[in-house]
Amino acid sequence: MSSTPHRALRALLALCTAAGLASVAAPSAHASPGTGPTAVVAMGDSYISGEAGRWLGNSLTNSGNRTGTDRAWTGSGYDPSRVYGATAGGCHRSDVSEVKSAGPIASSLINLACSGATTKNVVRASQGGQAYKGEAPQADQLAAVAASHDVELIALSIGGNDLGFADIIATCAKDYIVWYSYCHDDQQAEVDARIDGVMADVVRSVDEIRAVMTGAGYSSSDYRIVLQSYPSPIPRSSENRYAESGWARTNTGGCPFWNADADWARDSLVPQLANRLKGVAAAKGVQFMDLRDALQGREVCAKASKQVTSTVPASATTSEWARWIDSQSTQGLVQESMHPNAYGQQALGRCLALVQARPTGNHSCKNTAGSGASGMYLTAG
Repeated sequence: MSSTPHRALRALLALCTAAGLASVAAPSAHASPGTGPTAVVAMGDSYISGEAGRWLGNSLTNSGNRTGTDRAWTGSGYDPSRVYGATAGGCHRSDVSEVKSAGPIASSLINLACSGATTKNVVRASQGGQAYKGEAPQADQLAAVAASHDVELIALSIGGNDLGFADIIATCAKDYIVWYSYCHDDQQAEVDARIDGVMADVVRSVDEIRAVMTGAGYSSSDYRIVLQSYPSPIPRSSENRYAESGWARTNTGGCPFWNADADWARDSLVPQLANRLKGVAAAKGVQFMDLRDALQGREVCAKASKQVTSTVPASATTSEWARWIDSQSTQGLVQESMHPNAYGQQALGRCLALVQARPTGNHSCKNTAGSGASGMYLTAG
């Protein structure tokens, strides 16, 4: 990497300090950062923390291991900590989260992201940031990591909760199930009213990460920031295997959305957010990873994928890669809905590994039909 000379210099300065050569050494607070084990760090919200990593596809079976889809099954009950560890019921950092699924791209793969986090939970407390779910702001946590590790890459997924992504999904589902009305017109107006402010807050998040790394003694060439967008968890109407009428989308598929709303979400909302985030990346000089098409054909209710049954086993090549909306709340937590599941997160981890190997440029990550995570590939963009 181009940062090698800088890291070597920091190591030399630290060595000089240890030898008592104070006249040569840099200030002690900046002498040691970057000399520990290499690290890749994930920051942001649920789409990178690992929300829904408990699930291997979706199954209508509500008992036992749910036809092999529920990784929290112990044989006699359910223990989400098997997947989320101490963050079960909170930040939901799963064992298959994006950074954990990226493979051996660094000595340490560190997940600071938290389900439900907004930009104010990234900003340092000293700059007005807020603690969340009992944890310090993520930039403050990053400062500790930067001091003890050689941070090479920081992956950031943020802005969706500021925009009200979960509320949009809930509103659209309610409009399908209860009100028999469309959501896209009203929700588009809401998005348009908020998105400029959201992007300004994303800019601030990137600036905060830069400030922390500079304060820890890193130069801008010592590490990379990769800002990523969001994949669509639902398919276009033409790619949905359930008819718009009736209750199949709600009770069977777990994708209760009108055709017009699904098309809006897939081809307007997700691209709009991705394009704006790409603009932030360009403005701040960081890399961009576009995930808008990462789950194409693997979404909830997609024709190209199947639910898991007693005769169709859970498989990364055939199962859905996103968690459905469990309208009956019979499996796990509602907050897991509409997030990449274990298969999806493993795929996104592969995307991160591919981008890590390409230190410049913007990249879109896509999947290969009929393949698992190993089939993810990048295109310029």
